[in-house]
Amino acid sequence: MASVNKVILIGNLGSDPEVKYTPSGAAVCNFNIATNESWTNKDGKKEERTEWHKIVVWSKLAELCGEYLSKGRPVYIEGRLQTREWNDKDGNKRYTTEVVAQTIQFLGGPMGDREGRPAAGNRGSRPAQGVEAAAPLEVDDDIPF
Repeated sequence: MASVNKVILIGNLGSDPEVKYTPSGAAVCNFNIATNESWTNKDGKKEERTEWHKIVVWSKLAELCGEYLSKGRPVYIEGRLQTREWNDKDGNKRYTTEVVAQTIQFLGGPMGDREGRPAAGNRGSRPAQGVEAAAPLEVDDDIPF
């Protein structure tokens, strides 16, 4: 039986993205996004929950995220879940699960609102697609923001 590891998220950046480079020169960008869920409880009161997601982006797409994304900006992300393990400074095993983004769409435009609606006169958003640094990356350099 085949398996599927696919994540689709639309949310807002919780902080500015951080771009670093591996020793081999590959760009990697890390940031968090928040997704919100709201409902009415059995007492008729509105409740809301925010879920935070760690996002990792590689190669040219990582550089584009570092250039065009900022705290509060709405974003559409497609990718896969990945869990990493490491040892902390005390030697304890730690785990983190993150979304390795393969497609990102910058929403809202530079003057758009936080609900993802483009600003007046904005030509809209265009997906920026990429894969991990080991494979060739095809990204339009002419992104209409």
